[in-house]
Amino acid sequence: MKLEIHPLNPDTRKIQMAVEIIRKGGLVIFPTDTIYALGCDINNKGAIESTCRILGKKPEKANLSIICHDLSSLSEYTSPVNSVIFKLMRHCLPGPYTFILNASRKVPKLFQNNKKTVGIRIPDNNIARELVMALGNPLVSASVHSEDEIQDYLTDPEEIYEKYFKLADVFIDGGTGGNEPSTIIDCTSDFPEVIREGKGEVDF
Repeated sequence: MKLEIHPLNPDTRKIQMAVEIIRKGGLVIFPTDTIYALGCDINNKGAIESTCRILGKKPEKANLSIICHDLSSLSEYTSPVNSVIFKLMRHCLPGPYTFILNASRKVPKLFQNNKKTVGIRIPDNNIARELVMALGNPLVSASVHSEDEIQDYLTDPEEIYEKYFKLADVFIDGGTGGNEPSTIIDCTSDFPEVIREGKGEVDF
């Protein structure tokens, strides 16, 4: 199924159509504030395994992230953080950042790495956040990559659809995507460390 959804004012009916598919174990391709992503319900083990098969990687090595709606929902899936890190997240989110945090027991062991950490995102994108809010729990996601040697990520919704329509159950066209990934900040120790500079500015 292909759904065109306005990025600034998402159609609630179309969001709900996508969510019904996701709840049944379906895979979704959707826009974020950085790159289009492939995602599924965090509570569906089979869907996570299918996502990893498409990526061609084992779950613990697939660099999966969790898409949350806000900081309050994020706290359910991570261990408590100190005031320095919390202030940083509050300053940066929603935005093009991935925070590496210690995972709580609610994170499926299926895709935790050996360090038992998890990447958390709260994108500044209404479609992504409305999906998560309507679903009632986070999405597991990974960036949609290009096989082009020059361009790392696909940005044209039509190109993404042509490549993935047989693999994903629902594709959300939210306009042209970006080609710069999120900035990754490791917050598993007392002080945050930038481990990849991406779209999110490092001015803190």
